[in-house]
Amino acid sequence: MRERPKLDLGLTAYDELFKDDKEIREGRLPKIYEIPIELIDDFPDHPFKVKMDEDMDQLVESIKERGLITPVTLRPKEDGRYEIVSGHRRKKACEIAGLSVVKADVREMSRDEAIILMVESNLQRSVILPSEKAFSYKMRLEAMKRLPGRPEKNWSPVETNLSGKRSAAVMADDVGESRANIFRYIRLTELIPELLNLVDEGSIALRPAVELSYLTCDEQKMVYKQILDCDCTPSHDQTIRMRKFSQEGRLSDAVIESIMQEEKPNQKEKIHIPLGQLRKYIPESVSYDDTRDYIMQALEFYQKYRTKVPTQNNPIKKNVR
Repeated sequence: MRERPKLDLGLTAYDELFKDDKEIREGRLPKIYEIPIELIDDFPDHPFKVKMDEDMDQLVESIKERGLITPVTLRPKEDGRYEIVSGHRRKKACEIAGLSVVKADVREMSRDEAIILMVESNLQRSVILPSEKAFSYKMRLEAMKRLPGRPEKNWSPVETNLSGKRSAAVMADDVGESRANIFRYIRLTELIPELLNLVDEGSIALRPAVELSYLTCDEQKMVYKQILDCDCTPSHDQTIRMRKFSQEGRLSDAVIESIMQEEKPNQKEKIHIPLGQLRKYIPESVSYDDTRDYIMQALEFYQKYRTKVPTQNNPIKKNVR
């Protein structure tokens, strides 16, 4: 087994008391190690997907030309290996680029501290899928509830922590999301994978998806079958009724089919465009939740443009006097 690099735990040494400010600042910079990729394990239940897309191709080319600029963050394990906390995409890109080692900032931290850092670092991405928010929010909230200083049996997400604020409220401030939305996203973890994929694709909105999450797995499978058969997704009102029937023990395949076959104005004609095809036309600063509004504004702008600029299909008639 390879010997692991000796870690600097950040403790104040005796001779550090006699260093000047510059020496102290330089000494506190993170120490970067070169860690063999073969010794690095993925974070358990990592909720963020590592996609093999155009961005990954560009990252691989950048690493081939200039090396890894931003080190990954690792956590040492008891068996002598390392667990990646931040930088799964960078590690994968290094593997594809043919590197045998990666630059890494190795930090001693607890499991819960690692979860919080992992979620924080990945939430900086420009595009985050609802499923990624769902599982990462759940992991982080559970980790926050287990941090030192909380009452031993305090498992409620609405109890206070050391800062005097409720856990969900603290998390809402950190991630820029309302408490209500945090709990809505966490409910998505109760969806079957087929329905959760439809949420990620934008076929099912957040609130209807939350209502569906209260159905049993068998009921959700029936809903998914009807979505395929009817070639449409349920509205928020329809999912509310499905949940009510489920609570009463009366939700059957026939009831779901009857509800799904109701004509909805927004689904008389339906066009589905995968989000991946649209993202290249949308600035990175536009979040997933704001994507629909951005597209509608872009279409309105284009419509105004078409009425002003003559084209072969839309010539502007000159005034004849």
